[in-house]
Amino acid sequence: MAHHEPATAHKHEPASHGHTHPFHLVNPSPWPALGSLSMFMTVFGGAMYMHQKPGGAILMALGFAMVLYTMFVWWRDVIKEAPHDHTPAVSHGLRMGMLLFITSEVLFFAAFFWAFFDSSTLPKLPLEDPWGMAAGVWPPKGIKPFDPFHLPFLNTLILLLSGTTVTWAHYSILQNRQKETITALWYTVILGLLFTSCQAYEYTHASFGFKDGVYASTFYMATGFHGFHVIVGTIFLAICLGRAKKGHFTPQKHLGFEFAAWYWHFVDVVWLFLFIFVYCNMANILMPAFETIFTGTNLLIAFALSIVALVFFGAKAFAKGGRSVTSHHH
Repeated sequence: MAHHEPATAHKHEPASHGHTHPFHLVNPSPWPALGSLSMFMTVFGGAMYMHQKPGGAILMALGFAMVLYTMFVWWRDVIKEAPHDHTPAVSHGLRMGMLLFITSEVLFFAAFFWAFFDSSTLPKLPLEDPWGMAAGVWPPKGIKPFDPFHLPFLNTLILLLSGTTVTWAHYSILQNRQKETITALWYTVILGLLFTSCQAYEYTHASFGFKDGVYASTFYMATGFHGFHVIVGTIFLAICLGRAKKGHFTPQKHLGFEFAAWYWHFVDVVWLFLFIFVYCNMANILMPAFETIFTGTNLLIAFALSIVALVFFGAKAFAKGGRSVTSHHH
């Protein structure tokens, strides 16, 4: 039986040693194949379960467990490679990957906001059922929304405070203050757990369920997926807390924490949009002004200028990062 040697078991040498490029090639790893197999099992088992086929639930659960295992061992290997193989060029590539991932998450939430705005500000049919809205009436009849300045406002304060503590942790890493870094991360993780607890309490005391019409479905999809992202971010930061206790982060190398902080700030910003436009219903309040400003022509011009600005500043940032990588390599 062939024995697989983990990618990090060999003796590490500088990634650029003996090469004319600043990148490194990892040893053969079983994790991509295992990840593909486990995702296939999860999807196939889920389809069987939804069609009430025998063994579907077991196959789905086994596949999901394998997905979690693959994530753990793959990221474990990346962490072990980091001190030796993550040259400036490799770090730059990882940063670009994380930025693209967060961009995909922005577009993911944009779909939910679009559905909510489309339903709330542009009602199509004056139907009597829960999926239709009488013109100018939002939320639909029979829906009692949450008071935005009760638990939602408390959760807003919790997330804003967690944004300051994660920034404190970042500053402490840059100043090489391990004890302060650990303290700040503890506060951030606790605040993340507190947010999740408050949201769970809010859901259990809601006056409407997921199937109670277009308001309920868009509300739970947007806030529910945000809550899932908070849980993921909390786990991300908890892992960073464990790594900080082991002294993994230095002022020069702390990509793992940097990505967790980016993700957490993204979660904060999404919640602010949810609080303003979903809980406070600000889109309907400001709709008359939007109708005046954003006529068809003005909207097209604003969209074109936004695309030009995004491309310009994105290219500028990418070029700056590339020059930084090249200078570090040489």
